[in-house]
Amino acid sequence: MKNPTHDALLLIALLPEAPLRERIRALKEEMRLRFGAAHALKSPAHLTLQMPFRASSSERAGLVRHLEVFARREPGFEIQLSGFDAFPPRVIFIRVLDHEPIIGLHARLRTILLEEAGLAEETTTREIHPHVTIATRDLSETAFLKAWPEFQARGFEASFRVRSLFLLQHSGKSWEPFREFPFRGAEAPGNSI
Repeated sequence: MKNPTHDALLLIALLPEAPLRERIRALKEEMRLRFGAAHALKSPAHLTLQMPFRASSSERAGLVRHLEVFARREPGFEIQLSGFDAFPPRVIFIRVLDHEPIIGLHARLRTILLEEAGLAEETTTREIHPHVTIATRDLSETAFLKAWPEFQARGFEASFRVRSLFLLQHSGKSWEPFREFPFRGAEAPGNSI
């Protein structure tokens, strides 16, 4: 890729519907106010399928075409969220119960990204651990030790139907949905991005 300053920073993810995103945003806001961890507020609630990568505008246009075709072949599925988990000592997240549909989707997506969209092997995400982050990076170890026992004992239950995948673009300050790609049989984009 040419000049990185002119390339877009992109990420591919699954996003819950707007009401659930707002519920999760409230948890991220709580992490900011109570534990000083605001970094997770820079993105909407999501499950990452492809970690951030750079693409020029022409590469992005090609990627969009490949993602449109890919998404139209994919069936929707349900994601169940239950409770909290952590990657000590900095990350607290909402736990996803059944990883298999997401891992399968990721594997099929990775094949498209490598074989058709032309992403480099080292750019693509090899393995994923599906989760929805509420605190990361700027959560200090001290704050983690205070927050984690509380969140470990706290309940959280939700589910949502995955009807599309999203291409997000970094604005320089935060991640913003750039494009929604509806799955087979899904209505036109309507996830209220």
